[in-house]
Amino acid sequence: MDAINSIQQRGDAKGSNAPVHLITPDKFHDQCAVFGLFGHREAANLTYLGLYALQHRGQESSGIVSSDGRDLYQEKGMGLVADIFSKKEIRRLKGTRAIGHNRYSTAGESHLKNVQPLTVNFAFGNLALAHNGNLINAPILRSELEAYGSIFQSDSDSEVIIHLIAHSKAETLVNRIIDALSLVRGAFSLAILTDNDLIVVRDPHGFRPLCLGRFKEAWVVASETCAFDLIGAEFVREVEPGELVVINEKGLTSHHPFIPQPPAKCVFEFVYFSRPDSKIFGSTAVYPVRKALGRQLAKEAMVQADMVIPVPDSGVPAALGYAEGAGIPFEIGLTRNHYMGRTFIEPEQSIRHFGVKLKLNAVPEILEGKRVVVVDDSIVRGTTSRKIVKMIRHAGAREVHMRISSPPIVAPCFYGIDTPTKKELIGSSHAIEEIRKYIMADSLAYLSLEGMLNAAPGKADSYCHACFTDQYPISFTKAEQLQLGLFEPHRKAGS
Repeated sequence: MDAINSIQQRGDAKGSNAPVHLITPDKFHDQCAVFGLFGHREAANLTYLGLYALQHRGQESSGIVSSDGRDLYQEKGMGLVADIFSKKEIRRLKGTRAIGHNRYSTAGESHLKNVQPLTVNFAFGNLALAHNGNLINAPILRSELEAYGSIFQSDSDSEVIIHLIAHSKAETLVNRIIDALSLVRGAFSLAILTDNDLIVVRDPHGFRPLCLGRFKEAWVVASETCAFDLIGAEFVREVEPGELVVINEKGLTSHHPFIPQPPAKCVFEFVYFSRPDSKIFGSTAVYPVRKALGRQLAKEAMVQADMVIPVPDSGVPAALGYAEGAGIPFEIGLTRNHYMGRTFIEPEQSIRHFGVKLKLNAVPEILEGKRVVVVDDSIVRGTTSRKIVKMIRHAGAREVHMRISSPPIVAPCFYGIDTPTKKELIGSSHAIEEIRKYIMADSLAYLSLEGMLNAAPGKADSYCHACFTDQYPISFTKAEQLQLGLFEPHRKAGS
């Protein structure tokens, strides 16, 4: 029995070891970014610019693969886009079509072997794949594939898709891709480059955003529209949930080969992940939604104060909205260092709040003697919020009131966001008053779930909010619960 048939019949099989998740303090990490372009002589250079605009979605590594219709050319590296690619590297990327990827690992270790796009040469020719999202059944599928002889070159769950394509018996590459993606469970926004085609796919739930645009005669695809703005491309539409788009010399064709599923757009894209100047999930601008979150927060959690200050940069739009809604002056009481690198040498002598001061510093002339409302987008572990409150008090603030433009985070994400385990999320095990005492604020309030969903555009039931509710749109099999460290036998599911 071949691997594909076996996997179809054994969906509850035991898998290999669970993926390693990289953890960094007190923020959810942007998952990944994908970019693709077909039909322009500067495809690689434009892809570089697109990835530069999408740097906020992944700062660990970056890669570009181009094609001239005969061969694939690739350049990859660890670090930021501007540090990896030079004119020399870009010139080596030949052809009129290319895909690129920025990565922050959600599954797989931080290592060059996991840098995307992943490339392979098989019976159907060359193929490169860039993936934004996470597959909840990847360890189980990987175990099945290894049992049938597959040899994996990376720790990334994205490589599972490539092996499933190779094992499919379908007669066309597009049908092999459909076969493969019909077996995976979870979130995927994909850009696949072959010798002849750029193939773009979005999972049926539509977890992660994916946009389609035009640059002169070329087609372009990106995780967010801010990438289109940088290169001067025109936004056409979003890639629909469950849609597979094939772009080649003949033009663009659209397919809807997957069973429709309830929509589950990640609401945290509006809260934090996407750039405020982007339009996502159709044509909705992020910035006004973030301001609306702040205005709603002011309605729900007003407090007497002298000023509203944001935790920059992510808290700025919500803080502006809160200040407008509350009628309290907006000030910049915290300044951010925008040039902090990935590593630093900590002094042997103790410096107060050293880690936070690498990113932020308080402005005593603004804060001294004042009652201050501090607005941030979320609290994950609480450690950074605690240090920020202490820093503001040390700068002379008389009162510090923390306001959060989203509900308490109580559960990890399994759909493409690198999150701590549930036990590391302070909101999962502590009441709001306990969190307030821990961060040493005079008061603490979160935006309600209802308020957040009302501020977001469209229907409330079109969003995934599992990190706030512990209710997942895709129910887990017993084997998946074991792999993911979920042992609650009656975990709720949204569908």
